[in-house]
Amino acid sequence: MGTLICKDCNSTFDYFEDDKVTVLYSKCECCENKGENGGENASK
Repeated sequence: MGTLICKDCNSTFDYFEDDKVTVLYSKCECCENKGENGGENASK
């Protein structure tokens, strides 16, 4: 089982199947949208 963790807000946002226990760091949609909007909160 693998886990995807946001490197900006440190929240778990996805899981994936893997033979080993794995943790990968990326950006979640919320943090990616914040960067595109100049730091403003991207509420829907």
